[in-house]
Amino acid sequence: MELWYTEKQTPFMGITCKIKKTLAVEQTDYQNLAVIDTEQFGTMLVLDGAVQTTVEDEFIYHEMITHVPLLTHARPVKVLVIGGGDGGAIREILKHKSVEKAYLVEIDGRVVENSKIFLPQISCALSDPRCEVLIKDGIEFIANNKGTFDVIMVDSTDPVGPAVGLFSGGFYRLVYEALKEDGLFVAQTESPFFNKELIRQTNKDISAIFPITRLYLASIPTYPSGLWSFTMGSKKYDPLLIDGSKICEIPDTRYFTPEIFEAVFKLPRFVRDLIK
Repeated sequence: MELWYTEKQTPFMGITCKIKKTLAVEQTDYQNLAVIDTEQFGTMLVLDGAVQTTVEDEFIYHEMITHVPLLTHARPVKVLVIGGGDGGAIREILKHKSVEKAYLVEIDGRVVENSKIFLPQISCALSDPRCEVLIKDGIEFIANNKGTFDVIMVDSTDPVGPAVGLFSGGFYRLVYEALKEDGLFVAQTESPFFNKELIRQTNKDISAIFPITRLYLASIPTYPSGLWSFTMGSKKYDPLLIDGSKICEIPDTRYFTPEIFEAVFKLPRFVRDLIK
């Protein structure tokens, strides 16, 4: 008998993968968690029925949410990831020699524990001495750490369940206050095909707080529509003013390059129209 997993990405469309084996299924205190081994994308982490990461294409998301903001900042030393319990963002952050401390603040400890067991190639840097993992509410954490971080990354799930509060103007104000005077942050902001209103509102909310707001894109096969957006809010540094010739190569990347850094901010017209 064949087994297939389907994520309904919209009420009218989904992505379906043939399953080799179900590795874990549990109801945590916050969400339904499943880890499955698929034919097409390898091991896949699913939360509340939505694909979060797979071993086949995770490098795209994790490289793009980390290296773009870290190379925009002049010298990131103290970095915070909110969410991202699989550890992929931490793995990429610690490739930057200037980073002395990286905090992972994840509300659901079971995501971290299952990632350590079933996704070792993604979670491999969580044991690095420069990394500190805190099982806490991210909103509460940043509210109690004002003026602390050089770069903050909001590596959240979709804006449902425990992640709803991470897509609001009030949250972005807390992020602003938790950053140092030249700090910046980036958040994943969903699909420009399927989440137009969310992108419009997010861009508006961030622009009302940060003097510099920039949206950029990456192609991620398992995310809805395959085209994904990230939005950066910066107090000082503008990625559009970075000299591309001075962008350094990051070791062991498979998607990110110095040329990609410049290219991702050159938006298709329909995306530019979303954020006018």
